[in-house]
Amino acid sequence: MTRLLSRRAAPAALLLLTAPVSGCAPPGPPAHSRVVDLTHPYDETTIYWPTQPLFEHTLTEGQADAGFWYASGTFAAAEHGGTHVDAPSHFWRGGSPVDAIAPERLIGPGAVVDVTASCRDDRDYRVTVEDFQRWERRHGRIPRGAIVLLRTGFGAFYPDRERYMGTAARGPEAVADLHFPGLHPDAARWIANERAIGAIGLDTPSIDHGPSADFAAHVALFERDVPAFENVANLDLLPETGATIVALPMKIRDGSGAPLRIVALLP
Repeated sequence: MTRLLSRRAAPAALLLLTAPVSGCAPPGPPAHSRVVDLTHPYDETTIYWPTQPLFEHTLTEGQADAGFWYASGTFAAAEHGGTHVDAPSHFWRGGSPVDAIAPERLIGPGAVVDVTASCRDDRDYRVTVEDFQRWERRHGRIPRGAIVLLRTGFGAFYPDRERYMGTAARGPEAVADLHFPGLHPDAARWIANERAIGAIGLDTPSIDHGPSADFAAHVALFERDVPAFENVANLDLLPETGATIVALPMKIRDGSGAPLRIVALLP
């Protein structure tokens, strides 16, 4: 076997071959980290835009004739629903589709901007440039390559559609009744133009607030090729600084978005 290995690969391979094995558990994160899952599961309660079809999953399982257990399923899902990424192509002609987003943009230091108090008083609140600048006065400049996460507090309402979105109704007519916080277009332009962030996300159904009719925050971000994460879970478990965010979407060729598995590594 070793004759087939290149000189460069041989040392690493030999280490693997000679390393002691203790159990069958896969390696976990570094010992100094703990992992926080920021992803809602996909099931019959998954929240989608009122005009989008709901998640469907069909599972077949049972004992095979040969004696082993077997399970296999099929699923159908819109690109935009549950914890997912909006690729820049979603609202910008020529923007990157999801398969073209560089992985380096999806892993970076977390900058959690807490606006829960403002959103408690106004469910249509839009995060401002001042909110970002207030964060920087406490923590310093938003790092290059940061994953900026907006904590509105609305994640606590998921998956209650009425409390989370403002309405439990579905269909085109329900869009007019959406009420939840988002990002102000001026703040979207500022963060995209003035800070070299990797991506931005939040714990609501859209980076634009519920009443938006022009989706100007989407446009401002995607014009600069900045991806957005929506329906992010468990932001209340993160510190404002110190986490490393890993956000890896399904790699759908030419997709305008995709389901996202996002986690935070904490010291």
